[in-house]
Amino acid sequence: MAKKRPAAKSAKPQLQNGEIPVVGAREPCPCGSGRRYKACHGAAAAHAATAHVQRPFEGLPGECDWVALRELVPAATIPLTLKGGLPEGVPSVTLVTVLPMAWPALRREDGSVLLALQNDSTTGDLARDMADTLERALATEPGNPVPGRRVPAEGPRLQDLLDTDGVFEPVVHSGFEFWIPDAETAQNASPEIAASLERANAAAIPTVKLASVESAYWCETPDKNHLRWVMPHPEEKLLDALARLHAAGTSSLGEGTRLVGSFRAHGLVVPVWDLPTGMTADDVEKPAAEFAERLATALASDAPLTAEERRARGGLTNRQITLS
Repeated sequence: MAKKRPAAKSAKPQLQNGEIPVVGAREPCPCGSGRRYKACHGAAAAHAATAHVQRPFEGLPGECDWVALRELVPAATIPLTLKGGLPEGVPSVTLVTVLPMAWPALRREDGSVLLALQNDSTTGDLARDMADTLERALATEPGNPVPGRRVPAEGPRLQDLLDTDGVFEPVVHSGFEFWIPDAETAQNASPEIAASLERANAAAIPTVKLASVESAYWCETPDKNHLRWVMPHPEEKLLDALARLHAAGTSSLGEGTRLVGSFRAHGLVVPVWDLPTGMTADDVEKPAAEFAERLATALASDAPLTAEERRARGGLTNRQITLS
């Protein structure tokens, strides 16, 4: 006769979804269902980790600048406006490109919050991950960083927490001194932060945001300078327009410059130009504004591409890469 199975133990108290801790995939699910975690609440977490949101910043003011600060700009800050205003004890919330030791966020001694943009996503939706970090930062005791964690599958996104009618105006910095409060100096910072600041400043590529057009950033590298311009237009329409200009010989930004291709980042297309080493950000302001007028005309055209324009489009497409 088959052995009798031991009597089932009484079921563990059921936990609410928001209280389910993360455990090993083969371990019993903490909810008390008796199933392994990967077959129970872990299934939702695994799905969330692979569900990629192509345009996480869509619907936020300055979507193109969100993408630029995430992928292109070393050091920048932007004040954020929350829906319903700031909580008591929080004088300000500031988006920053990166924080020391790659902290997702920091609650300063005065209660203000710094929220870092250049961090990994655990759910595939940067807007959800950053909203989770922001909520935890607002509740963190002043004077402490906010650690990373696996973000729950459900929860608010930045679009739910931020005032989408607010202004989004990035301030680009030459270094990361914004890590340190005005009342302090780099010499008075902790050894870890001082060392991180020194390394970050040494690695930062000089970058300037153009004033004549939206979301275009000049940067200086040892061999040549570049202009990288995040554009909001639908990809196919934009590539057609760039091909028209390229075939007509009007896609450059002046003598010695060249449209070398583009890349995709967070659902948007970012054309890139090579610039001569001596061409400064000020030098490229007027050519960029003039190019924007030519691009607007090309975007308005519905005419089929000519054979030469199709060849130009193919060349641009072949040189396109995807960052995210």
